[in-house]
Amino acid sequence: MKFGKSVCIINVGGTKYAFPKDVIKDFPLRRVSRLHSCASEREVLEVCDDYDRERNEFFFDRHSEAFGFIMLYVKYGKLRFVPHMCELSFYNEMIYWGLESSHLEFCCQRRLDDRMSDSYTHFTEEHHETVKEIRTDESNGKRDSQWLERMRRTFEEPTSSLAAQILASVSVIFVIVSMVILCASTLPDWKTAESNIVEEHRIIEAVCIGWFTAECIVRFIVSRDKCEFVRRPLNIIDLLAITPYYISVTMTVLTGENSQLQRAGVTLRVLRMMRIFWVIKLARHFLGLQTLGLTLRRCYREMVMLLVFICVAMAIFGALAQLLEHGLDLESGNEEYASIPAACWWVIISMTTVGYGDMYPITVPGRVLGGLCVVSGIVLLALPITFIYHSFVQCYHELKFRSARYTRSLSAEFLN
Repeated sequence: MKFGKSVCIINVGGTKYAFPKDVIKDFPLRRVSRLHSCASEREVLEVCDDYDRERNEFFFDRHSEAFGFIMLYVKYGKLRFVPHMCELSFYNEMIYWGLESSHLEFCCQRRLDDRMSDSYTHFTEEHHETVKEIRTDESNGKRDSQWLERMRRTFEEPTSSLAAQILASVSVIFVIVSMVILCASTLPDWKTAESNIVEEHRIIEAVCIGWFTAECIVRFIVSRDKCEFVRRPLNIIDLLAITPYYISVTMTVLTGENSQLQRAGVTLRVLRMMRIFWVIKLARHFLGLQTLGLTLRRCYREMVMLLVFICVAMAIFGALAQLLEHGLDLESGNEEYASIPAACWWVIISMTTVGYGDMYPITVPGRVLGGLCVVSGIVLLALPITFIYHSFVQCYHELKFRSARYTRSLSAEFLN
């Protein structure tokens, strides 16, 4: 840097930092160190937002608190997130100043990875290039690409247009009808009527399967990445729900067995019941189910912790219950507590306050233990609930915000 004073002032969001020129040259932050190689004021303005020659002050319109934490990294070599600040926002500040995620402490790296995997607001350079290519194709008048993109949005994004909403409503109706048919087919009266009357429900079932198959094929054809489409959990569930019907039809054609003999097979009955997974298809169209899935994915550590709590309590209370109810008096003891696994069943229904009444303690020490078991279950189950609740509220607002923002962007694109 061939101009200004010997002391440089870095002004970030109103907070000033003074450094000698020699320190600026080897500064750990790349954006700051680039100031030393600037030969003109024009080059300086390409690095910072403004420059005051008289005071030799460089202005950066960035988050001052985030830069303060970054300066702590420069001083002490440890970089952590700013409390009550979005991880992605702080990560963007890091990128601006020339840092990478590897500079973060391990705990913060894990938080950033979880946040980036759950959020759709972070776009990589490859995604920006893809968006630019799509916009370039549309501006060049490639109608095939536009048609495929519209089809993809219609089938994948129910809020993208009126046609997508109608298609989603029809899909929901088919899911409900197929579930009603599946549940009703297990009723005894339904089976009796089925042997005497024309099996109209089989026609309805075939129509529903045909709709789901056609929908899945079209969504696969118009998808951008076929491998990614196959790996998505909802698409795997669709395949598992559709496949049993075609296996049943194939066996009918090959073996010549009637439907009654087929239903007698345990394997086919299991495959038939797998169609209950169609209910999960509703997650494509309902924000609440999407929020539930995202919450479970984010709170898997809390869920594992809850399971560990329950397992430890089951082992302790199960062993004590077996000892107090049966182990102390083998002749007249409570036979329902003859083993620890049997006592663990009593523990789990007591801790969850279900209480089926199929087994209960009869001795005074056993009843005291039962009271402690119930109270402990209430406390243990309540511990992770706060974290799960706050995560659920956060996920709901995030998904709602994304949906609203996406709808506004589509409206703006349509108007343009």
